[in-house]
Amino acid sequence: MAVSDTDLIRAWTQVLTLSKLEPGAAVTVLTSEQTHPQTLRCAITAASMMGASVSRLDLPPVNGDKALSRDPLAYLGTTPLTGNRPAIAALKASDLVLDLMTLLFSPEQHEILQGGTKILLAVEPPEVLLRMVPTAADRERVLAGVALLKGGREMRVTSAAGTDLRCPYGEYPLTAEYGFVDAPGRWDHWPSGFAFTWPNEGQAHGRIVLAKGDVLLPMKSYVGEPITLTVEKGFVTRIDGGQEAEMLSEYIESFADPEAYAISHIGWGLQQRAYWSTLGLYDREGTIGMDARAVSGNFLFSLGPNNEAGGSRTTACHIDVPMRRCTVTVDDREVVRDGRVVESLMPAPPAAQEAAHA
Repeated sequence: MAVSDTDLIRAWTQVLTLSKLEPGAAVTVLTSEQTHPQTLRCAITAASMMGASVSRLDLPPVNGDKALSRDPLAYLGTTPLTGNRPAIAALKASDLVLDLMTLLFSPEQHEILQGGTKILLAVEPPEVLLRMVPTAADRERVLAGVALLKGGREMRVTSAAGTDLRCPYGEYPLTAEYGFVDAPGRWDHWPSGFAFTWPNEGQAHGRIVLAKGDVLLPMKSYVGEPITLTVEKGFVTRIDGGQEAEMLSEYIESFADPEAYAISHIGWGLQQRAYWSTLGLYDREGTIGMDARAVSGNFLFSLGPNNEAGGSRTTACHIDVPMRRCTVTVDDREVVRDGRVVESLMPAPPAAQEAAHA
């Protein structure tokens, strides 16, 4: 369903307000040929109405000869900013970058963030952005999830389908994605809503069994038959199953990079306005699948790079796998039980908080 410019401008205004955009701030909107024109138009309008000094930086596409998909996350590493010092300088001179292109897993992004510039990624269709426009309550909920990770030493994931994965952690930072950038040098993604980290190098081990209804990204497909991944010393060493397992293996093998098999980030979704079913309602080129990545109660693990967390893996292969009906424990505490967030560990809604203090 299409949305009006008025509604999307209001949504952008809310996000920019939560991101503490001040009058006179320098905002650069980063775009490419795939940028949605309504998202661009409304972002510029909202930022301008709030008194920002707005510029647009449009860059040509790259990696089209290497990627097996048009999805912007299908081939990572080299970006339109690679070696483009004037463009990097312009972004570093900005207070806020609105990334409507998808600049991820790149040293250029790290360089820009390290200077204090904030970066907000927003590339889903306008109606998805509007449905999941972030709120202060989203931030509170995600930070509560991250707080559950603090002090823990191991994340364990089990499921009735046969998953039993153990991931000691602590070497890499804990990360909260809640959809806006309210601190200098912060990156976030609208829409989102999850708490995650990365396992210690070489220590993740066990078995992951993908069941019907789980999701493979960037394939943007629901799993239709069991796929079993054997994990040893931080890497997937076997992929067993039927035709879908063969296709997954072929995709990873196409990168000819052993690091593509590494377990990357691990965590769970906390976005209550995201749904598993939406992936089946869109053309594969119409979305990057953020509903599945963020839906409340998922377990999401990734294969591939960890340079976003300060690691050394920069493989071009990045696969996200949101899973349903898993139980996630941090040390001995269940945080997700059979695909549902343990609500007693989450902050009460504002109305309930007020009633409790009355």
